[in-house]
Amino acid sequence: MGAKSQRKGRAAERELAELLRQAGFPSVRAGDALSYGRWPDVAGLEGVHVEVKRCERLELAAWMRQAVEDAARFGGLPCVFHRQNRQGWLVSMRLADWLNLYERAIKHE
Repeated sequence: MGAKSQRKGRAAERELAELLRQAGFPSVRAGDALSYGRWPDVAGLEGVHVEVKRCERLELAAWMRQAVEDAARFGGLPCVFHRQNRQGWLVSMRLADWLNLYERAIKHE
């Protein structure tokens, strides 16, 4: 991965962390810029492992495999937050994980 790509990825992590804080999750923060795999891309979203991708070409299967592997190390349900240029953020999860998350959410209503 080149320096330009790393800067773009790091900027995406900071952008997403800020959006999540603004949405009411004050403890969310971007990962350590020098970690590259030692820490999650974004931390502080309880119960969820966040993998951040900012790419024009979608490679969801590969990204989800990475999220699943990292979630096994870091904990939380694996999900991929991704966006393309001039587009909004999207979240991709496995159906079983989404059902788990949704079930927990409606039990807290």
